[in-house]
Amino acid sequence: MLVVGLAPGLKGANRTGRPFTGDYAGDLLYDTLLRYQYAEGKYGADPKDGLRLINCRITNAVRCLPPQNKPTGKEVATCAPFLAEEIQSMKNLKVILALGGLAHGAVFSCLKEKKSRWKFGHNQFHKLHNLIIADSYHCSRYNTNTGRLTEAMFHDVFDGIQVSLAN
Repeated sequence: MLVVGLAPGLKGANRTGRPFTGDYAGDLLYDTLLRYQYAEGKYGADPKDGLRLINCRITNAVRCLPPQNKPTGKEVATCAPFLAEEIQSMKNLKVILALGGLAHGAVFSCLKEKKSRWKFGHNQFHKLHNLIIADSYHCSRYNTNTGRLTEAMFHDVFDGIQVSLAN
């Protein structure tokens, strides 16, 4: 599985060097990866905490911290070759989890698909060739504080991923 986020966070990956490490989104993401056995160890919000991903990789649609945490279309397009290379390098890739609409659009662009054909929606699943693209609202503190995404809703996406992989 490849988890695709938005961009490195100022207090997360930009500071620690590991995606989602050190910010609230990482707390929810890594706890969920541990719960669904995509990781082992203990998440301590530190890249030296011993956490290890299993059959999972994490990346972002944009590689650099964007101003006001809002990437522009130009930044997404500039970083697209890096995301495309990441996807292509994973020869056994079965699932891409897109965290948010921007990641969803970036993934489909990298797959040379017309974005308008594949609508983003929380807990939506798209089958493309031998890939499952799963959509979730981003696990940011803003989304969880406003109730747009709850822990149960995030777990529902992972439950759906497991069902999709079993079929």
